[in-house]
Amino acid sequence: MFTTRPEILGTFGVVTSTHWLATATGMAILEKGGNAFDAAVATGFALQVVEPHLNGPGGEVPIMVAPAGAGGVKVICGQGVAPAGANIGVMKSFGCNIMPGTGLLSAVVPGAFDAWMLLLRDYGTMRLKDVLAPAIDFARNGYPLVPNVSFTIEAVADLFKNDWGSSADIYLPGGSVPKPGTIFRNCVMAETYERVLKEVDQNGGNRDAEIEYARTVWYKGFVAEAIDRFCATTEALDTTGRRHKGLLNGDDLASWTATIEDPLTYDYEGYTVCKTGPWGQGPVFHQALAILKGMDLSGLDENSPEFIHVVAEATKLAYADRDSFYGDPDFVDVPVETLLSEEYNAKRRQLITDQASGELIPGDIAGYGASLPQRLKGQTPEGINNTDMGEPTVARFGKTDNPDGLVPGDTTHFDIIDRHGNMVSATPSGGWLQSSPIIPELGFCLSNRGQVFWLDSALPSHLQPRKRPRTTLSCGIALRDGEPYMAFGTPGGDSQDQWSLHFFLRHVHFGLNLQEAIDAPGFNTPHLLSSFYPRETDLKNLVVEGRLPKSAIADLKARGHNLVVDENWCLGRMTAAARENGLLKAAANPRFMQGYAIGR
Repeated sequence: MFTTRPEILGTFGVVTSTHWLATATGMAILEKGGNAFDAAVATGFALQVVEPHLNGPGGEVPIMVAPAGAGGVKVICGQGVAPAGANIGVMKSFGCNIMPGTGLLSAVVPGAFDAWMLLLRDYGTMRLKDVLAPAIDFARNGYPLVPNVSFTIEAVADLFKNDWGSSADIYLPGGSVPKPGTIFRNCVMAETYERVLKEVDQNGGNRDAEIEYARTVWYKGFVAEAIDRFCATTEALDTTGRRHKGLLNGDDLASWTATIEDPLTYDYEGYTVCKTGPWGQGPVFHQALAILKGMDLSGLDENSPEFIHVVAEATKLAYADRDSFYGDPDFVDVPVETLLSEEYNAKRRQLITDQASGELIPGDIAGYGASLPQRLKGQTPEGINNTDMGEPTVARFGKTDNPDGLVPGDTTHFDIIDRHGNMVSATPSGGWLQSSPIIPELGFCLSNRGQVFWLDSALPSHLQPRKRPRTTLSCGIALRDGEPYMAFGTPGGDSQDQWSLHFFLRHVHFGLNLQEAIDAPGFNTPHLLSSFYPRETDLKNLVVEGRLPKSAIADLKARGHNLVVDENWCLGRMTAAARENGLLKAAANPRFMQGYAIGR
């Protein structure tokens, strides 16, 4: 099969990410003697700087680790929670019928920093200053802008100039949009991390003490104080068309910590796939596998219309269950055991016919779930301002042709394996430069992941104080015959566990290597409740890359899919790394010309 680049092979270490500078950062840490977890922390901080339209220090991250030897796979949950003062009544009092897609009302606790600190403390070996150094260097001395950063800034330039002045100060240097390929700096962000290190150094102590003090500085020190002050005093324009202060405060940050937990697993064709619990959308990957388990996929072809059809239809059923049943398990009893049971999925499987479904059909589990609201794409109900700056599922390489002038956003992802066999997969996101105004003292903005909450108490993912929003962020590790085999994932909002699923199935059933499975023609369906403002549903829609065979396109149309034939290379930003008999492998997505894998 044709590939855009080779599958990277080595024995010392492999790093693959959505940006070449982050990949190089991770590999540099491995070369300096760090392990995969040290490299992951450095890579995560680097991504905050070089892909500011996709993630930032004020964002969130799920991290999955598989230490060599003992310990098993673990999940570090860096998904921050809603403020204590946030509830449905408060949001209704502001005239909101859905959570705003931008601004301060949807801000949640910035969880990424604490997650990286737990990873470094419990699994890493290096000191904080060493893993932060590359990100500080990028922020202070500059890095070349990829086109989509410039296009994003251009799309929100008027908002920055007219309302979000602190964002204009950083992202419109000299009052102009920085051009692709030019050197860009965020010296204020560099100063923030340098101050963290200075205060850590003044406090003294060993490596673990340094990390613990950094956590204190971030969540109880000057960072928390700046966030508290900004939210209390700043009225920011958001997608309601009005200006609001934030609900997040210092107590919210001080009372929260990242957590380490067991993954949710599912066995399929000799593999055990590990995903987050139902506070994220990861279990839809398992549910789709459970539905497809009873079908003979190996007898099909990786680009056949039969394969694409049954996978898309299984996906629709899994995502309907996501929206009906999933929520933060600290607040919601999610019937995971039933959702993954053979009896339940045998019934779900029977709903798939040779024609495209035109309905959202969650399962029927007594005592659980909720009826699903839906607004067909294009409807704009009262109280919603048509300026969507959430996290659409597809990032475009090139200027936007949207009538509102906005460039779709996305997320980041990376996978790392070292020579010892340590494995890590992470999907950093949130705190996009277009999320909310920059906090002047810090050089970054807050995440508006709270837009994922519903303002309907019947839905399990409805807004409650200090509850985790049901995030779309989804990293993955697969074991083969009980041993950690592969780390994988992709940006893409609601499509993350679609593109990851297609990659996995093509690798498992059709024998495609990592790069071949990534390069294969992409597809995804928005036949689901969008997780992001303005929460639209596009029934029967199926998007495919134009490289798909014309006969397959015709067949899918005949099956009743509302088919959108997109550009040849536009769907997905997968990365993956694997370890087999001591040989390390890695691959990265060629779409948008910035993701790379490296190794030796």
